[in-house]
Amino acid sequence: MYQAMTSLGHAADSTYVGPIELPGDPKGASILILGAGLAGMVAALELRKAGYKVKVLEYQKRAGGRNWTLRGGDSYVELGGARQDCAFDEGLYINPGPWRIPFHHRALLDYCKRLGVRLEPFIQLNFNSYLHASTAFGGKPQRFRHVLADYHGRVTELLAKAVNADRLDDEVSAQDKEVLLASLRAWGTLDRDYSYRPGYFSSEVRGYEKAPGGGVDGAPLPSTPLAFEDVLSSRLWRHLSLPLQHDFQHTMFQPVGGMDMIGKAFFREVGDVIEFGAKVTAIRQNENGVTVTYVSDGAEGVRQASADWCLCTIPLSILSQIELDVGAPMRAAIDAVPYAASLKIGLQFKRRFWEEDEAIYGGISYTDLPIAQISYPSTDYHKPGKGVLLGAYSFGLPATEFTSMTPAERVALAVENGAQLHPQYREEFENGIAVAWHRVPWTLGCFGLWNTATRAAHYQNLCAIDGRIVLAGEHASYVNAWQEGAILSSLDAITRLHKRVVTGK
Repeated sequence: MYQAMTSLGHAADSTYVGPIELPGDPKGASILILGAGLAGMVAALELRKAGYKVKVLEYQKRAGGRNWTLRGGDSYVELGGARQDCAFDEGLYINPGPWRIPFHHRALLDYCKRLGVRLEPFIQLNFNSYLHASTAFGGKPQRFRHVLADYHGRVTELLAKAVNADRLDDEVSAQDKEVLLASLRAWGTLDRDYSYRPGYFSSEVRGYEKAPGGGVDGAPLPSTPLAFEDVLSSRLWRHLSLPLQHDFQHTMFQPVGGMDMIGKAFFREVGDVIEFGAKVTAIRQNENGVTVTYVSDGAEGVRQASADWCLCTIPLSILSQIELDVGAPMRAAIDAVPYAASLKIGLQFKRRFWEEDEAIYGGISYTDLPIAQISYPSTDYHKPGKGVLLGAYSFGLPATEFTSMTPAERVALAVENGAQLHPQYREEFENGIAVAWHRVPWTLGCFGLWNTATRAAHYQNLCAIDGRIVLAGEHASYVNAWQEGAILSSLDAITRLHKRVVTGK
């Protein structure tokens, strides 16, 4: 699922150090920006501030691109013509695209601060959420804290036994041995014999069978750990390290009210230079400038827009189908990058049963079922009435199989899968909406899927300035699949372009 991110070194701090400076006079140079996603709007904001004449062409009738939130009353038509009308109650929403912001995505966070976008914590890790495997524990979901405590406990017990049996003398000095044993006992909640077993030590981490209470019957009852062989064979331990990956470590954020609050904030700054409903059909350039041919909603025939320079943020999955005057290296780079299959499904329920019945406040449950994940809202805790879950977030083959279904079939399968973790699904479900990214007309996939070979062969050619055209977007970054990547690529592209405009080099 996270192959593209984990294999290409994405777990690194953002290179952003503060607002960019574009010194020098562009002398009235004009620039045409294709796409009003975050990359396009960042460029429009900064270039206009630097003195450029800016115009943005956007295919959709809104700004933000994949920075997208669906609320009640919204409609969405996917490739093939299937229409979905979101029926969520007022105040409820789902983010089909990006839904969280790591603390180290400094460029995005800085723009949120500068543009007045309010943020709140996004709960990535919830120890009370579920881990589920269809063939393990009789199909019964297990609490994250149970699997975590029991896996750590048993592994530390085995290591402590090896240390006490002098099996690690070549690796650990006698002085360090005592410190290591003390640390293992604390980390794994082992008893005085360095064993992980039912009792108060282990229950302090995994939770009690009967919690401590008040009065004459307040004494707690320790819980019983899962059998180690069952934990190992379940393979649920594979989910334990995900929240430790740098991209998902605390603290994570989300905009208050929906991810599109960021897109709307940018639109307030540059909306006057955006033309919506513009479908680009050709991008031509010569030594004097760039001319873009497009079809515009509400206008007959084709139209053209010209400028001295062009910043193109159109996803490569779409750009590869557009007539484009660039050299063979950039064309090969555009054609080399496929887009990942991904799916998100939002489900509305009559009540927030995950809080009321199971004490789950935010966080994510993981399963080997096609839905892959269930994410619980990180806001409006204890709010009476209805609530919306992210009922599926899958990649790869499961997402591709979902994509082949009708929207109604996708929602029905998400409810069926989710009921294996939460039996309340069937009784409490009201409505849902499903976004399969390979059927999203304006991107045809979730994000650019690089690998080591394509990076080596094509990445620099993709990012190069070709005549009077330069590309930007998450696909032109090493932080692809994240909004931070889109912003960083845009800042880098316009910095290099501005230098060429001002100096001629």
